[in-house]
Amino acid sequence: MPKGVAAAATFATALALATALGVAACAEADRSGETLLTARELPERRELPERFGFGSEASADRIAMWDIDVGPEGVGLPPGSGSVAEGRTVYDLQCLACHGPTGTEGPNDPLVGPPPGDDWPQSRAAGHYWPYATTLFDYIGRAMPQLTPGTLSSDETYAVIAYILHLNGLLEEDAVLDAEALAAIEMPARDRFVPDDRRGGPEIRQ
Repeated sequence: MPKGVAAAATFATALALATALGVAACAEADRSGETLLTARELPERRELPERFGFGSEASADRIAMWDIDVGPEGVGLPPGSGSVAEGRTVYDLQCLACHGPTGTEGPNDPLVGPPPGDDWPQSRAAGHYWPYATTLFDYIGRAMPQLTPGTLSSDETYAVIAYILHLNGLLEEDAVLDAEALAAIEMPARDRFVPDDRRGGPEIRQ
């Protein structure tokens, strides 16, 4: 028998055997009393349980764990405090690898911008681009350190913000930050932003 014909015959035999086994498997399932459904029928005919049996109630305490927003005026800032000196220790351990020894080297975004007073800062460094210092707490609290976000305590967060603002020339070396002091800081870029209250076109923007 030619090779091509032999191969075709072998394939046909294998296909017939596989089909027979499939039919036998279905027949076995039928004898067990189970109802066989096609993939298309399954989602339509399957009854969903009243409860899936996992998860837990979203209690007020659990919601509070995730409700860590901090508003521009400082609403939501937690108790605690931190100094510039303490912040340097936190920075060296948690931030230096990504932002460099002085906050300018990277490889990630710079944290220290041009000296205060520049009309148009050349970077978006927090100290000279962000309009509210409280945003630093909101962002660092939920997103930093990059590999273990949310692990800094409130004291550590206040401290590292104090150090970053000190590097930007916005706080003295002996400064201590808490909720009241952080909310009271007037950032250099405060007046360079306007509320975005557009409702469909630039002509109604304030």
